[in-house]
Amino acid sequence: MYYFCSTIQSKVVMNYEINIKQKSKVVVGNVSEELPRLLPEKRVVVISDTNIDRHYHSLIEQYDHILIGLGETSKTIHTLDMIYRRLIELEADRTTFILGIGGGIVTDIAGFVASTYMRGVEFGFVSTSLLGQVDASVGGKNGVNMDGYKNMIGTFNQPRFVICDTSMLHTLSRREFRTGLAEIIKAGVIADKVLFEMLEECDFGSLASDKATLDEVVYRAIKVKADIVERDERETGDRRKLNLGHTMAHAIEKCSSKLNHGEAVAVGLHLIAAAATSRGLLSEEDRARIENLLLRAGFTLESPVEIKDLLKAVKKDKKSAGDSIHIVLPTSIGDCKVEQMPLDEFKALMKN
Repeated sequence: MYYFCSTIQSKVVMNYEINIKQKSKVVVGNVSEELPRLLPEKRVVVISDTNIDRHYHSLIEQYDHILIGLGETSKTIHTLDMIYRRLIELEADRTTFILGIGGGIVTDIAGFVASTYMRGVEFGFVSTSLLGQVDASVGGKNGVNMDGYKNMIGTFNQPRFVICDTSMLHTLSRREFRTGLAEIIKAGVIADKVLFEMLEECDFGSLASDKATLDEVVYRAIKVKADIVERDERETGDRRKLNLGHTMAHAIEKCSSKLNHGEAVAVGLHLIAAAATSRGLLSEEDRARIENLLLRAGFTLESPVEIKDLLKAVKKDKKSAGDSIHIVLPTSIGDCKVEQMPLDEFKALMKN
C-alpha cells in the first residue's frame, strides 16, 4: 500500500506526498526544502542537461555533474556510453547516489544509468517539466530510444524519490507546458472524473501561474498513475491503461518530428476516443467532451501523418505481441478498458 499526506486549506496546498511500492516517494513541494530531507548521506552525482544547468546552475554545481544534450536525439545508447565513461572517470562506486534533475528525457536516462551502472545504484529525481512531473518521472520506467522507436531499451526500477516543484515550471515555454497537459487529461479520462471536470472548469491561460490549482492538478494526475503502478508495477495488467492514446502517439513520433510527445498524445487520445465511440464503448457525449477539452487546452487534433502510414509503425510498438496488440479504449470519463485484439482488427478500427 501507499499513503497520501496532504494539507489543503482554501486551495492553498502545503504538501502532497505519495509512496509507491513502499520504496518510492513522490512529493509535490518545494525543492529547496524537500531535497535536503530526501537525499541520503551519500556522494551525489547529478545527471542533467545544458538547458536545466542554465536555469538552475546554483543547484547543480553543488555536486559532481554530467550534462547531456537536449531533445529525443540525446536519448540514445550513445549518450549512455558517454555517461558511463564519465562516471568511471569520477570514480563513482556502488555507494554513489545518482540524482536526475530535468524533464522526462533526463530522468529516463538517469534512471536507466543508475539501474545498470555497477549492476545498480540508488537514484532519485527532481522533475522540472510538467510532462515529467505527471508522467515520465513517476512509476519506475527508465530507458532510451533505438532507431526512432520509443523506449525500446529500458528497465523497471523505482527511484528513491521524485520531487515535483511546480514553481520550477515557470521556465517552460507555453508549448512545453501544454505537452504535460495532455498526460493530465489522459489521467482524468483513465481514472479520475473529478480531475477531468476540474480541467473543464480550468482557465488554461492562467493555470501555469495558479500554483494552488496546479499543485492539486499535478497531485491528482500522479495519484492516478501511482494507484495503477501500485497494483501492476511491470505492466502485465492494469498498468497498460496508462498507455491510453499512446499507440498512435508513438507511431506519430516515429513517423514525424512535427509534434512533441504531448501533442502526439493529444492526437492519439482524439483518435482512440473516436474509435471507442464507433465500437459502441464510449458515448458520443463523452467523446465530444474529450475532444473539446483537448481543443480548449490548445491542441491540434489532426495527425501530421496519414493513418495508413501510422499503422505500419504500430506493429513495432512495445504493446504489440506477435499479430495482436493491447489497446486501451475509454468507456466513459474516468474509466477505460484494455483489449487484446488482432493487429488487422485494430487497423480496421482506426481506418473507420
